[in-house]
Amino acid sequence: MSGPRTLGEVLDDAEKTLADAGAWASRQDAETLAAHVLGRPAQELPVDEPLGAAAAGRLQELLADRARRVPVEYLTGRARLGGIDIQVGPGVFVPRKHTEPLLAWGLKVLENVENPVVVDLCTGSAAIALAVAHARPDATVHAVELAPDALSWARRNVAARAAAGDTPISLHEGDVTAPDLFSGLRGGVDLLLANPPFVVEGRVLPPEWEEHQPHPALFSGHDGLVVIRAVTSAAARLLRPGGGVAIEHDDEQAEAVMSLLGGLQAFEDIADHTDHNDLPRYTTARRI
Repeated sequence: MSGPRTLGEVLDDAEKTLADAGAWASRQDAETLAAHVLGRPAQELPVDEPLGAAAAGRLQELLADRARRVPVEYLTGRARLGGIDIQVGPGVFVPRKHTEPLLAWGLKVLENVENPVVVDLCTGSAAIALAVAHARPDATVHAVELAPDALSWARRNVAARAAAGDTPISLHEGDVTAPDLFSGLRGGVDLLLANPPFVVEGRVLPPEWEEHQPHPALFSGHDGLVVIRAVTSAAARLLRPGGGVAIEHDDEQAEAVMSLLGGLQAFEDIADHTDHNDLPRYTTARRI
């Protein structure tokens, strides 16, 4: 009778299984789940050691879920953005590394601003807002979300980051399309960031999004721009002169978003930027 298989052997089989299921980062996914089960960094996995029965059973359960295209972050319960861990699960959009460049741009805008005021629209898990507060303890950060499930995750994350010592942020329940949103901040915001819904209604997405993540966080009308239009209008109302706005969008929407910002005649230095895959991913501007 053969003994327990090594972790490396389990990972090799898992990589093939996940690849056959259509998961696009099959080896990385398998290692991430193994690291989660074993409670150690992925780069320190003991691939040459036998995997105990309990750990093997738990890992196989998670791998089966991943083969059904459940997001890895839902299975581990966390995502990472801006150097901090964020709790996520069913009902909230999973932060992606695509957003790291947008966050970096926003923090650069704030480099020479003391005690800045920052607004994060469509905050979801509050990842962007909390990453800003982590990097800039002197910032006053406001975040807004409408969906109850997402708000629940955001509240959990806000409390966790405050307990970890970060400056607390202000989390608001609200609709970013409301014309009176943050009326008390009108003309006083230094930075507005948004990763809003931007998928065209009816577009078929990979199962990680289509089947598992909340549709209101993904889809935004016949052209995918319904919420983005509201975000650009909010930026025009809320930003102080010289304040910056950065909006994440689909790689096919850069020209449309730049046109929306330009049409308001309230912005300058309008530009689109690429993500880590060199695809147009977010557009920025400065308030005149």
